[in-house]
Amino acid sequence: AVPLRPIVDSVLASLQPVLTQHHLAVAVEVPDGFAVRADADRLRQVLFNLLDNAVKYNRDGGRITVSASGSGGSATIAVADTGIGIPAEDLPRVFERFYRVDKARSRELGGTGLGLSIAKHLVEAHGGRVWVDSRLEQGSTFSFTLPLAS
Repeated sequence: AVPLRPIVDSVLASLQPVLTQHHLAVAVEVPDGFAVRADADRLRQVLFNLLDNAVKYNRDGGRITVSASGSGGSATIAVADTGIGIPAEDLPRVFERFYRVDKARSRELGGTGLGLSIAKHLVEAHGGRVWVDSRLEQGSTFSFTLPLAS
């Protein structure tokens, strides 16, 4: 059993300099005591990859929300941003290795094009699934499931 909030807080702390630089507001909507069955280090890596993208592809002064809910033995964790969004035609491919929606912007921001692929692999290794909802110019929400801790 891994409490979610301390992991979210530690990832956000590691991103604090860039959050401050881009004037990003962060809301964490994780119930007290919320816990999942997972490897803590792998969960941290999934959250880092999703939050790092939420920072990179957001607008200055934007917002990031991390939320969690549970039902029927399954936890759903979501990372939402108010960023640039992803074109509908690119959504089916964003979890592919090395796939980049905006090649020029991705080069400018760094990265390898592996973060979402790694996140998907790690979530699936825990028996979960991952998906994205996005609208251009409105933002993206990356969600994943994990088993709830009993």
